[in-house]
Amino acid sequence: MVMSKELEKRSGVKTNSLTVIQAINNGLQTMLEVDNDILLLGEDIGKNGGVFRATDGLQQKFGDHRVIDTPLSEAGFVGTAVGMALNGLKPVVEIQFLGFIYPALEQIATHVTRTRTRTLGHYHIPMVIRAPYGAGVRSPEIHSDSVEALFTHLPGIKVVCPSNAYDAKGLLIAAVEDPDPVLFLEPMRLYRGQREEVPMNAYRIELGKGKTLQAGEDVTILAWGAMLPIVEAAVEEMKQYQISCDVIDLRTLYPLDKEIIAGSVQKTGRVVIVHEGHETGGVGSEIISIINDTSFLFLKAPIEKVTGFDVPVPLFALENDYLPTKERVSKAIKQVYEF
Repeated sequence: MVMSKELEKRSGVKTNSLTVIQAINNGLQTMLEVDNDILLLGEDIGKNGGVFRATDGLQQKFGDHRVIDTPLSEAGFVGTAVGMALNGLKPVVEIQFLGFIYPALEQIATHVTRTRTRTLGHYHIPMVIRAPYGAGVRSPEIHSDSVEALFTHLPGIKVVCPSNAYDAKGLLIAAVEDPDPVLFLEPMRLYRGQREEVPMNAYRIELGKGKTLQAGEDVTILAWGAMLPIVEAAVEEMKQYQISCDVIDLRTLYPLDKEIIAGSVQKTGRVVIVHEGHETGGVGSEIISIINDTSFLFLKAPIEKVTGFDVPVPLFALENDYLPTKERVSKAIKQVYEF
């Protein structure tokens, strides 16, 4: 990794080595400083700085009128945020865990996603809903759900999921500035797992655009969030078999980047899709539909999916058996390569 001082010398922009959670905190602080219409809402986000400390120190700096501790009512504070957005504010809502979002689903499905259509474009909802999600950190039941696919089926809300600190800040700023609602999914397993050089200024990563993390010729691997470290470990193992992989971090799950998907598939002709959400109705199935529409005649093998299973995320003793592993990904890569 290029050191911070070297990056600063090249670009003239100050950088710091940050974890994902620190990059999110820095992104929120950056936007609160430049736009007085932005405010934060959520359970315990003010005095306690949030359950994962994503908002640590922000209430002390910006006041309790902009970093607001709410009652324990997801439907209540998401509905409140809708009213704020309709009246010119730009609320950023924190759901403590994605599995706690279900009481607010009615507000999201009937108001957050539909207001622009319902008002023929006269009103819109510039709000972000942040939610930690995913298994692998030994959380109790309901805390570890990976149900991003539910929200990709609701036209009117973008669904974003970063896999590293740099993307987390850039995507979050772009989400806050978007005139329409964004669900911003934060993989809990990656919160403090690694550091990356992150510019201290405001920068944006366009929503709806994936990124090629590694270029290869033999197999396309499509993934997002906490699956990327697992994919990268499997890809490294494949090098001993002279199998090179095109690794794509989709970053935005709705809308999907059809161009980057098709371009990679048409180059390699073999595909593995990796996500920890349940297999049935998962985002991977929609990706296969896109591949069939754009690149079917380029395929050299059936598409493989490595996913979570169609069961509730189990408790601690069986959690690792539920999640995709390097071994499962490696097996899928070999299957499509040797077909």
